[in-house]
This record gives sequence, structure tokens and C-alpha cells, in this order.
Amino acid sequence: MKRMLVLFFTVLLIALPCTGCGTTPALLDGYYTAQAADFSHGWKEYLTIMVKGGSIVSAEYNAENASGFIKSWDNTYMQNMLHSNGTYPNEYTREYAGQLLEKQGADEIDALSGASSSCSSFRKLAAAVLEQAKKGDSGIVFVDTQE
Repeated sequence: MKRMLVLFFTVLLIALPCTGCGTTPALLDGYYTAQAADFSHGWKEYLTIMVKGGSIVSAEYNAENASGFIKSWDNTYMQNMLHSNGTYPNEYTREYAGQLLEKQGADEIDALSGASSSCSSFRKLAAAVLEQAKKGDSGIVFVDTQE
């Protein structure tokens, strides 16, 4: 019996330091950004995420023009798009970012009616930024978002 206890504790002491060995979080903590490689209709989309504790805790998806003006701030664009598509950048950018936070992945992002091409771009940006987060590479990755 004493021999069994010694063997048990020996195995336990050997195994304890290795608990968690080889396991790393799927995403490494930090900030990661993916940006469209080219402008499309005057805008270049981007997605920036913050990972903490191995999970995405914040996401910003938007687009900017050549002068750096943010698409979701453009009231004229918003009015035109709302009347023609039923949605607008400030709505769909928050929707897609929210889905990424909820689902923690790019594959299951549901397209919002009226913003399906933006959803396609978002999925590509999300996939790229998640790859960056898996590697811990905080450099900006440029993505071909054109279809």
C-alpha cells in the first residue's frame, strides 16, 4: 500500500508542472488590424479587434476615404444608402462587429439585408485579423476584399 501511495504521489508531482503544457489560447492578447488593400467606391474598409484572455473583447469595423473621413460619419451617404438599401454604414458596421464579438469567429457572420457586399468584405477582414491574432502579429494585414 505504501508503495502505491509513493507511486501515486510521484506521478502526481511529475504531472502537475505539465498541466497546461502545450496549450495556448486560440487568440493571443493584443490589438490586431486588417485593412482592405484597395479603395472601393472611394472607401477603404478596416477591422480592428482587441483580444484579452484569448477572446475578442472589442471590435471596430468601418471604412475611411482618402482624407481619413470615416464612412459611418457621412450623413449624406447614410441618407442615400438608407433610402436605397434600407440600412446604412453606422448600422451595419456595428451589427457585423457585434456578431464577431458574439460568435468569436468569421464563418458564421450573417449578412444584413442591404449590406451583403459589406458582409463579404467583413468576413474576409475578420478571417485575416483572426489569423493575425492566432500568431500574435500586431502588424496591419492588407486584404483583397474585391469580389
